[in-house]
Amino acid sequence: MALLTPRTDRVRTSTPAPPRSAPGPLPGLATAAAGVAAAWAVHLLVPAVPMLTAVVVLGIAAAHVPGVRTWVRGAARPGLTLAGKRLMRIGVVLLGLKLGLDDVLGLGWATVAMVIAVVAATFAGTLWLGRRLGLRGDQPLLIATGYSICGASAIGAVSEVSGSDEEDVATSVALVTLCGTLAIAVLPLLHHPLGLDDAQFGRWVGAGVHDVGQVVATAQTAGPVALTDAVLVKLMRVALLAPLVAAVAVSVRKRRRSPVKASGKRPPLVPLFVLGFLAMVAVRTTGWVPAAGLDLAAHAQELLLAAALFGLGSAVHLPSLVRTGGRVAALGLCSWIVIAGASYGGVLLTA
Repeated sequence: MALLTPRTDRVRTSTPAPPRSAPGPLPGLATAAAGVAAAWAVHLLVPAVPMLTAVVVLGIAAAHVPGVRTWVRGAARPGLTLAGKRLMRIGVVLLGLKLGLDDVLGLGWATVAMVIAVVAATFAGTLWLGRRLGLRGDQPLLIATGYSICGASAIGAVSEVSGSDEEDVATSVALVTLCGTLAIAVLPLLHHPLGLDDAQFGRWVGAGVHDVGQVVATAQTAGPVALTDAVLVKLMRVALLAPLVAAVAVSVRKRRRSPVKASGKRPPLVPLFVLGFLAMVAVRTTGWVPAAGLDLAAHAQELLLAAALFGLGSAVHLPSLVRTGGRVAALGLCSWIVIAGASYGGVLLTA
């Protein structure tokens, strides 16, 4: 009788391939740097186009051009998201070096009160109308912030404490940047028809135009007096960024009954980068920073903000924007009219 030996087949076990590691931030940061360089080149070729405007447009284009969009939405996405958040925070901190308390006090209490009233009216009116129009997510809050304070920088700061969706942030930045760019072309045409002298025009621009760079580009058309007043009034609006962020943080805490992160810690009432902004204001007030240092910080702030705006622009999804485009455009137009009208009336009252 033959012995039956059991047949033992060798079972080949295949070792699973190690999972692909997620792309790091370097590809996206390099892409943002390339976008900033391209925007700077556009500004040199066409000086009328502000670099920050060009970089937003290039970011949006990169997200939709075939071939490039695959890179932007894939390997470059982590770095672009990092640029839109972290670099924006550093840019907001450096923005504080443009503002000293002596500059604010030099405006006079009537002008300070006018700026506060314009900011409050624009913010409240835009927020109310945006909610009535049924805009998604935090878009009403972010657009109201951008119009009333300082454009993309304010949107980035508030989005940090509100936890806003990246697409909402990108859409709001695109709208505010577009309207601020239109102001560069439209407001100088209204200088003399509205009966404003150079100083009044500068204050109107400073109270009504969103981004600091856009204020400079608009006010310089009326000469150095207009430019000086415009920048001072604009920086007064920038000073209101810190209390606005704190107010939004309080509102978020009340709206979310348990705003506790996984670590068990509550988010700070005033984010660290806002405290950094206030610290830079204090440093500027002391007068310790030499002019060369302030110029260097201003260039660094512009480059950081440009990289952040490219990252935010690359997150814009035009098909989604088109679905709400009519309502978003209506809100932008109405808010523009509110801030232009309120600031015009305020300038006449405080002249």
